[in-house]
Amino acid sequence: MPGLILVVDDDVSFRTAMERRLKLAGYDVVTYASAQDLLDRLPSEERSACLLLDVQIPGLSGPELQARLLELGSTLPIVFLTGHADTQTTVRAIKAGAEDFLTKPVSSEELINAVERAMSRHEAARAQQGKLVTLRALVASLTPRERQVFDLMVRGKINKQIAYQLGTTERTVKAHRHQVMEKMQVNSFAELVSVAERLGMLDPNGAAGK
Repeated sequence: MPGLILVVDDDVSFRTAMERRLKLAGYDVVTYASAQDLLDRLPSEERSACLLLDVQIPGLSGPELQARLLELGSTLPIVFLTGHADTQTTVRAIKAGAEDFLTKPVSSEELINAVERAMSRHEAARAQQGKLVTLRALVASLTPRERQVFDLMVRGKINKQIAYQLGTTERTVKAHRHQVMEKMQVNSFAELVSVAERLGMLDPNGAAGK
């Protein structure tokens, strides 16, 4: 499925030109005359998409729309377009998460390159987020005792220490370790520690957290 580009600009001739250039490059395109127009018809984020946003548009400005989308929890990558380069606005927008800032007139090559970079980064971020959701679900599948064993394992505790701390036998701990490895779908202890790190369950000193 081709990527979706959302173009927000109050200049109808510019919107038409953008739509034509992007469709020629193989993208699906939807255009909006204002920020409110986009907010009223905001597409779902189930497919790869990118927002081409003019800085100075009537009503909500480009940066104001960016802030509103962040409030709504949108992860839509934004490439700003402006007729007048303004360093302060550029820096503020980039700090708020904008992917790029292009000055009009923009060449087709520059435009497509910016869109591809933005969408590629967005796809990578979405994939990473998807993996984290999966890992959290695996952790949630552990029983309370398996979770205790997991936390102690990734802190480097051996079976004997875990058994002593939990008031059980080494044999029982071994069985729990096996279950933890299976449920977390890992083949090695190193992988298990890596999962804990990715989920933020280890502090810099190696202690397990929540």
